[in-house]
Order: sequence, then C-alpha cells, then structure tokens
Amino acid sequence: MVCAVSGGADSLAMLGLAVAAGCETLAVHVDHGLRLTSGDDAVVVRAAAQALGVRCQTVAVTVPAGPDLEARARAARYGALPEGVMVGHTADDQAETVLLNLLRGAGLDGLSGMRASGAGRRAVSRPIIDLRRAETSAFVAALGLAAVSDPSNSELRFRRNRVRLELLPLLADIAQRDPVPLLVRTARALAEDAELLDALASGLDATDTAALRAVPKPLAKRALRAWLRGGEGPEHHPPSAAELDRTWTVVAGEMIACELAGGRRVSRSGGRLMVSSKLPALEV
Repeated sequence: MVCAVSGGADSLAMLGLAVAAGCETLAVHVDHGLRLTSGDDAVVVRAAAQALGVRCQTVAVTVPAGPDLEARARAARYGALPEGVMVGHTADDQAETVLLNLLRGAGLDGLSGMRASGAGRRAVSRPIIDLRRAETSAFVAALGLAAVSDPSNSELRFRRNRVRLELLPLLADIAQRDPVPLLVRTARALAEDAELLDALASGLDATDTAALRAVPKPLAKRALRAWLRGGEGPEHHPPSAAELDRTWTVVAGEMIACELAGGRRVSRSGGRLMVSSKLPALEV
C-alpha cells in the first residue's frame, strides 16, 4: 500500500493503521516547497516511517504560479502520486468538503462529498474517511510519533480553514450538537443516490438526442455530464450547470451548437451530438 504522508496526524495515523493491519507499506511524502521549513516535514515523515519499519520516499514538486494556491498545490501533489494512493482524509474533511461544495453551488455529486475510493483522474483510496481528527491525533500520540503542525492550517485566507475554524463551530452552536456526523450522513445518503443515477445513466447513449429526450431530463443531463467529462476538457473537469443547460438546447433542437469551456463546441447532426475542439462556421 502506498500512503501519501504529509506528516500531519491524519496521514501518520493512516500509515500506522496500515502497518498494524500487516500491509506492506510505502510512505510517500510530497514536498511542495511552499515554506522555507517544508523540508522539516520530510524529516518528520522519515522518522515516523523508520519507527514503524516502512519504506519512505520524498518527491519534490513545483507549484505553478496563478490563482487559488490550494488548488494548484493539490494538482501538483496528485500529479506526483501514483494511481490508487491512500490519502488521510477524515470525517472532518468530508464535512468541510460538503460545506465548501454547497457554497460553490454544487449539485448532487458535490454534496455527496468524497468517496472512500474513486476512479478517474484522481483515483485515490480514503481508508480513514470514517475516523475523526480527534481519533487520529490520539492514535498518533499512542504510537509515540511526532506530527507536523502546518501553520497554514490556521490562515483564514484559505476558505477551507474558515469553514473549519469559523463555520463549523457556528453550526455546532446553532444546532447545539456536533454537525460533522450529520453532514457525513447526508453525504453518504446522497452518494448512494448518485451511484443509482450513474448506473441508470450509463445505459444511455449520450450522443443520441432522441434517446436523451425520451428519459427524464435529470437522468439525461447526468448522461451528458459523464460524456462531456470524458471528452477533451482541461483535466476532464465536469461541465458546469450553465454548460449543461446550453448543451440541452442542442439536444432539444433549439440550437445546432453551443460553446463549452476549454475551446470545445458541442454540435448536432443527424440526431447525434459531437464534441470538437475547433470552432467551424455554423451552417445556416
């Protein structure tokens, strides 16, 4: 098992649990080089790996310039990790993700949160997704391991930190209970619904406009979303709700073509949809 280990309590707990389960384990630490002291994190990870008797390797990545530092760092990190790598996301991370996706206006898929395992461009495994941060911290302390405390986790310029440090405590105060289990339960229920819809949509030919019009629109749009995501878009991002609405006008025969992000174009000919990366002149 390949474990992505940042040096924080969550990833160290995951590593310790993998060893306790008798798994042959490799710890991989990704150094983003974003802090002058980032090399100290690798020292912590190597020490933990040595104490647990597992192999360890460090991979240095370069985070490109641009907006949204968290997204850029995440993309660089996953680009350096092998497919199927185990990551230390917890139930608390799941709750934060659901709230962040809600604030972005996400639909069913976003509110389903992170899956315990997934496929596609970020095929990862999340074996401790049902554990709480308090549990991972207690386990790491019981192992006698030192965990990294990343100072950026307290910086309120990052939206996830504000959700963690401000929004979740406010929700707990309003509800007079811990909101994390509630959000996790909601995400799990929605994920089951999403899996059912995916199974139903997988039987549709998303390029056949007549077939799409013959089923409920939410199901047809789900088939369209999967088809467009598997196309030529940058990093295979799912299309936005606005892009799906524009594509539906082509399916419904209201338009013969529409534009999507990444310079793509969806057009209709003979009752069939096609995606192209060029923009030919529209036929009158």
